[in-house]
Amino acid sequence: MNSDLEQKAKSILAKDTENIPLFWQNKYRTDAAKNWDLFYKRNTTKFFKDRHWIGREFEELNETTKQKKVLELGCGVGNFIFPVLEANPSLFIYACDFSKRAIEFVKSHPQYDESRCNAFVVDLTKDDLVQHIEPETIDLVSAIFVFSAIPPEKHADTLRNIKKVSNLDLARNLDYGIYDAAQLKFSSAKNHKLEENLYIRQDGTMSYFFSIEYLKTLFESEGFKTISAEFIQRETTNQAKHLSVDRLFVQAKFHKVQTGSNEDSDDAKTNGKESSDGFG
Repeated sequence: MNSDLEQKAKSILAKDTENIPLFWQNKYRTDAAKNWDLFYKRNTTKFFKDRHWIGREFEELNETTKQKKVLELGCGVGNFIFPVLEANPSLFIYACDFSKRAIEFVKSHPQYDESRCNAFVVDLTKDDLVQHIEPETIDLVSAIFVFSAIPPEKHADTLRNIKKVSNLDLARNLDYGIYDAAQLKFSSAKNHKLEENLYIRQDGTMSYFFSIEYLKTLFESEGFKTISAEFIQRETTNQAKHLSVDRLFVQAKFHKVQTGSNEDSDDAKTNGKESSDGFG
């Protein structure tokens, strides 16, 4: 994002100083699973497109030297699962979502095969993943627009839960970046802000917008090492409305650090020396 757009974004956000009433903040948090279930009731399997691009962006999925176990967080109706399984015969995917209806759609998909996939309902912020997956057996974790749906006070709890089933390989995160056009739209419209960088959509689902600094601090404080973290800017155009907007996403990869390892010690020495997010 260039400096002019950044300053414009900061100016818009600075004017949005009022959070919605506390009652509604608590209600939206309490009703999170219910609101996502209603989302899938309305939209069924038609809202999101299959993510055929995932192999290009997550090249580790394409390694076929051994069978790998993947955990897909917030799997929805399977837009990640089925293209990835089709392209990678050596993978087994554990897929979870806290919408019961979404998991029902996954299990009713004609390509759902229990020998290659296990889909289950779970609230990552409080339900123990070890009840569904053996400890430290997951090679790759994918979180695509997942942490943004979780209020920030529960981000660390979610990571601790994931850490229980992850081995020392890789976690990949793709989510909304701070100053994204969607955040600016929420802020300009008023009555959407729950707290700083956390907003509520009209359908009752939440959306958090990440800085790289926050994301790195979150993962590193819970025992992960940052491999890469960057903003990705995309200009999208609404042809019908002749409108172009600047979308901003944060993409990152993390490696689980073994406690007491030399790698852990090296991280402690270098922590804080790198520029965090390029937004000054």
